[in-house]
Amino acid sequence: MKINKRKINQIIGINLLRFFLLCTLLFIIIFLYIIFSKGGKVISWEFLTQSPRKFMTEGGIFPAIVGTFWLTILSIAIAFPFGIFTAIYMTNYAKSNLFLKIVRISVNTLAGTPSIIYGLFGLTVFVRFFGMDVSMLAGSLTLAILVLPVIINNTEEAIRNVPADFIKASLALGATQKQTILRVIIPTALPAILTGTIISIGRVAGETAPILFTAATFYTRKLPQSVMDEVMALPYQIYALLTEGAHPEKQIPIAYGTAVVLLSFVLIVSGIAILIRYKMRRNRKW
Repeated sequence: MKINKRKINQIIGINLLRFFLLCTLLFIIIFLYIIFSKGGKVISWEFLTQSPRKFMTEGGIFPAIVGTFWLTILSIAIAFPFGIFTAIYMTNYAKSNLFLKIVRISVNTLAGTPSIIYGLFGLTVFVRFFGMDVSMLAGSLTLAILVLPVIINNTEEAIRNVPADFIKASLALGATQKQTILRVIIPTALPAILTGTIISIGRVAGETAPILFTAATFYTRKLPQSVMDEVMALPYQIYALLTEGAHPEKQIPIAYGTAVVLLSFVLIVSGIAILIRYKMRRNRKW
């Protein structure tokens, strides 16, 4: 009887997992179908390469694509080195004391903070206090702070997953701690670090609230000439078209088309992350 009950419970558990998996796949398929069916109709070469016209009722979204690209690149370029070096210090140099516990709690708290709070912080500190005004630099710094806890946590976890035998063997052979970090720990943890960072790119590209007050403008035909210029961005354009557009019959299809472009970018970035991780793991010699 006990064996039969175990088998029955196992069968029920597996079927429940299959059911939830199928439900998840169904929701994803419905979501993608709605977005691509409504937005795919407006996608064209002109839509991707032209500037908007007549106050976002005609034309394309090229300035928004360029703005999103630069905001993403600048924010990751700022956050990546800070996140990597902070994680290395916390895992290899910092002593386990009250200060380190406070830092970890702070990082975890920041990782779960709503993005609108980062927008208000960027408005107060970068836009007003430092006098950057609404600009690409202010938005990039705000996005960098938003994604910094994610990079720190991901890098720290990747370093902790490095086999302890590798580190002990390196130190036993006479390598210094610095050499062990540079030649053993970082190369071993690199696939996971890169994967987490690339996925963070997708998150940064899709954020609206942090750039709402710091970087984005609803309408401009100009491309940014410097980091002090305000820019159009894909997520803010979707928000603005659906909430502030004066001609919904023309602007809502453009919003869905913009959503298709943004979603495609995120899916491509995620696919690249998976591919890089797969290839780097495949090339490992252990």
